[in-house]
Amino acid sequence: MNPFYYLNSPKAIALFFISFFLSLNGYGIDLYVARTGNDKNPGSKTRPFATIAKAQLAARKIKGPVTILVREGIYYLDKPVIFTAEDSRPAGAPVTYKPYPGEKVVISGGAALNLRWETYEGDIKKAVIANDIQFDQLYINNEQQRMARYPNYHPASSHFGGYAEDLFSEVHTKQWKNPEGAYIHALHKHEWGGYHYIVKGKDAQGKLEMEGGFQNNRQMGMHDKYRFIENVREELDTAGEWYFDKKTKTLYAWPSAKTDLEKASVLSPQLKHLFEFRGSSDKPVRHISLEGFEFAHVRRTFMETKEPLLRSDWAIYRGGAVVLEGTENCAIRKCYFNQVGGNAVFFSNYNRKDEVSGNTIAHAGASGVCFVGDPGAVRSPSFEYNQFVALDKIDKTPGPKTSNYPAECTVSDNLMFGLGQVEKQVAGVEISMAMDITVSHNTIYNVPRSGINISEGTWGGHIIEFNEVFNTVLETGDHGSFNSWGRDRYWHPDREKMDRITSEHPELVLLDAQKTIIIRNNRFRCDHGWDIDLDDGSSNYHIYNNVCLNGGLKLREGFKRIVENNIIINNSFHPHVWFKESEDVFRKNIVLKPYYPIGITTWGKEVDYNFFPSEKAIEAARKNGTDKHSMYGDPLFMDPANGDFRVKPESPALKTGFKNFPMDQFGVMSGDLKNRAAKVPLPITMIESEKEAVTAISWLGSKLRNVQGLGDRSAYGLPDEKGVIIENIPATSILSKSALKVSDVIRTMNNKPVNSITDLIDIYQEINWTGKSAIEVMRNQQLIKTNIDLK
Repeated sequence: MNPFYYLNSPKAIALFFISFFLSLNGYGIDLYVARTGNDKNPGSKTRPFATIAKAQLAARKIKGPVTILVREGIYYLDKPVIFTAEDSRPAGAPVTYKPYPGEKVVISGGAALNLRWETYEGDIKKAVIANDIQFDQLYINNEQQRMARYPNYHPASSHFGGYAEDLFSEVHTKQWKNPEGAYIHALHKHEWGGYHYIVKGKDAQGKLEMEGGFQNNRQMGMHDKYRFIENVREELDTAGEWYFDKKTKTLYAWPSAKTDLEKASVLSPQLKHLFEFRGSSDKPVRHISLEGFEFAHVRRTFMETKEPLLRSDWAIYRGGAVVLEGTENCAIRKCYFNQVGGNAVFFSNYNRKDEVSGNTIAHAGASGVCFVGDPGAVRSPSFEYNQFVALDKIDKTPGPKTSNYPAECTVSDNLMFGLGQVEKQVAGVEISMAMDITVSHNTIYNVPRSGINISEGTWGGHIIEFNEVFNTVLETGDHGSFNSWGRDRYWHPDREKMDRITSEHPELVLLDAQKTIIIRNNRFRCDHGWDIDLDDGSSNYHIYNNVCLNGGLKLREGFKRIVENNIIINNSFHPHVWFKESEDVFRKNIVLKPYYPIGITTWGKEVDYNFFPSEKAIEAARKNGTDKHSMYGDPLFMDPANGDFRVKPESPALKTGFKNFPMDQFGVMSGDLKNRAAKVPLPITMIESEKEAVTAISWLGSKLRNVQGLGDRSAYGLPDEKGVIIENIPATSILSKSALKVSDVIRTMNNKPVNSITDLIDIYQEINWTGKSAIEVMRNQQLIKTNIDLK
């Protein structure tokens, strides 16, 4: 057919004018993609495209708003979909990629394998792989399998699903004939994140040769206990495990008893990224949204986590299932990130006014949402804790050098849980070298480190509000549900020198932390650290209207922090090693324990008008010269058993200036996310005036009660009526992994007497970030001394 005839045909002219009229009037054009489509089709509902990439090219030619509707099914990508400045849209004509209404669409980075299995030995099957396939993970019938590992995976284990102190003993290494390509995963020596190594072989003595260990910015070596190895042929010894022999291109698998491999779907992730937005500050990608997709089968990236962040404990990989760099007004909404191998969403360098909202991020290998700017935008940067810039060489200009960093972006109404399945220096939301990031109404739980982390003071302005964050610091230590570091350009590893620098040059302390960071209206709970942990020089914060349910609030070093109108349940304020001229403020807060100061010689600008649980607690504070106008007593919470810690109108706490704030606005807002989110464990409040009333408690998943009366004394062979009896220890309880047993009577912990549940909780607050303690129990009428690790 003559092409000029087609272009001048009545049908073509009509379609042209319809499209033109719709674009002028702001109406959208719909394009369609279906697995049964064809990229030679026009992309209509009845004649859809076959690929998202083809729809992307078609959208570039349409001036008005475009919606690309993807029909139901799994779409296997052989390379990421990459948006560039060519895809950029004006404000009134965005492009939205989404599933067709009511249909489920999975965007997969995996390769579906059609294999011929044969028996290898016992329950182990094998199949030869004909194509060039990466084997980083394996899914059988959509269930993720485990690389053959030692020790075997056990979900109740506290770290890595199983760890082995004897990992490098000759008993094991000798039987591993060819461990080349195996991976070793370990915690940091001080439990500050983790390390990962690839085994290159064995030396002449039979010891493993390894490369890696660059994933943490505080180099101290791997932990002596918390480590395991995977991808070892000889460790393929249980159902659910697999191993791939690269030399023979043979896949070995031990399927579960219910799995028929001949009929099973088998899939291996191939891609590290599914969607990439690749623009720049000069040519940004604008007004493109991804909505409603499931993202799955994305490779792990732990061996590429190499880039050190500014003086924090972090190293980072600038990637994720969705990567955004050089964007404006782009969004990821209502998507499901299903077991992606690394980060879920990563904002790198220049990004402005972007949005991540309504998503579920479950069991990611690394972090949920990361914002990481360009170190080249930082003035006088240092990259390791012990590095510093000499005073006479520090750039004294405030703020960033360039605009190459994320700013004015929002992370809201997202459900995140089970993160850090592979990497342990992770967070639900990670912020580094960024400005004005809002983190609002997210529910984040079951993570190995923090829920929300700010790596340094560059450049502030963030708002952290209405979040629900709990079950954090599950596999690491010395951290919090919210964690931050300062370590900005004035930082010096020698504290005496830093004291002198900040005293003589106070103008330096806010050169990076320019804008105040606000933490408000959140509910935090950390059972292995602090609820709010401002560490190592975190400066310029305003923290108010937060509920801390267990771990308390810590301020270490830093400048110009205002902490007011917070409620700290069963814990208190932890000021650590403040600067002389910190100008810190702690006022109008309710605390249920005495303060826990460490290395405090000066108490900042104001510590007063707070409410304590007892006269003893307030007297201890006043000995430090603080809290002249503070008060004590029962705060009279309205309904603490159901999480309402507002105080009653007759509460004496109101006389300090404390004001109630809403207790029903924490966490995700969307109905479906609320229904699926786990509930935060609410504590039994341990108020001084009510201590004797607390006789039983659920603690770390087990039931405990006070010794009561002569009957208990006789039954347990006690010399008095003091102690705490362990009544049950379910398999899911942390205590199940300790030396403790049912019917033990705890008598001392951390070398302090445990006369009651109140004493137990008080002492546990002192050790909860390590979980380690000496303990004495009465068992079979004998006093037994042991050590416990409750992590």
